[in-house]
Amino acid sequence: MRPPGIRTAGVVVLRILALAAAYYLAAKVGLLFEIVRGQVTPLWPPTGIALVGLFVLGLRALPGITLGAFLINAPLGPSLPAAAVISVGNTLAPLCGYLMLRRAGFRTQLERPADVLALVVLGALAGTLVSASIGTAALVLAGAVPPQAYWPTWSVWWAGDAMGVLVIAPVLLVGRTRPRAMPPRRWIEAITLVAGTVAVTSVIATSSLAVLFLVFPFLIWASLRFHQRGATLCVLIVCVLTTYAAATGAGGFGQRDLFGNMVILQAFNGCVALTALLLSALMHQRDQARRDVEQACAQLGGLVARLDTALRTRRKVDARRERDGSPGAGGQGS
Repeated sequence: MRPPGIRTAGVVVLRILALAAAYYLAAKVGLLFEIVRGQVTPLWPPTGIALVGLFVLGLRALPGITLGAFLINAPLGPSLPAAAVISVGNTLAPLCGYLMLRRAGFRTQLERPADVLALVVLGALAGTLVSASIGTAALVLAGAVPPQAYWPTWSVWWAGDAMGVLVIAPVLLVGRTRPRAMPPRRWIEAITLVAGTVAVTSVIATSSLAVLFLVFPFLIWASLRFHQRGATLCVLIVCVLTTYAAATGAGGFGQRDLFGNMVILQAFNGCVALTALLLSALMHQRDQARRDVEQACAQLGGLVARLDTALRTRRKVDARRERDGSPGAGGQGS
């Protein structure tokens, strides 16, 4: 029989390898949206997976993140040293986001507006500055990207890592909780919501008209009716389809340069994620407050019932004592 320490170490190694495999596979999906040099993409799901891996495994997840990043960057990078530097940046970005979120008291359930704001500002926008800066600098120093293309490349890199956190991390974090059972009609509503979100986003993302705001009614619907699960799923759909349109230059995205497209894409996807996640957190707090009030009312009702029962019993006892102690109530005759 193996000692417990060896078994525990084996489990840790398997989890690290599983995280590296998940990082690698997610990177393959992200590369479908590549814009710069077959390597830089406006949607990089591995960053979200790495951040969630840190919350699940702690700092032990770092080797898995670095391994997965190096395996995907080694055949794409201009050289192995450049790929190694990029892998370090890809590791430091989720690590910085993780440490800042822990410092801010972040809760992975995303049930508080403060948690949503922390994920957007610290995890998505601030932490990913590290990987974008290190990765783009590595490409420029290796001669793979001309110096004048630094900022356009940086903008794509930053947008991709930030979208990985905003789009992928919430789905994985919320998916860790057990879903509540839904009646058949709620399933019909959920399927209608998903189908409508896909159809509307597909049309407006490829339209030359500036009508991207039409997705917000679906995001509000998802947040009000299905809270975090509905909101994160619809955010995933909207951001993926919009990012694909930006990567292919479809619709209005074909009328601007790369940097302008990344600014608009980042702003839009950020507003989508922030609106849906904040609204779903507020709805959760409202429902939790309602449940707390109902529980307090039930407890108060039970207390009032017990007090009423005790008062009636006391009245009966007092009435019996008065009756037993009154003249002619069965005492000794005078």
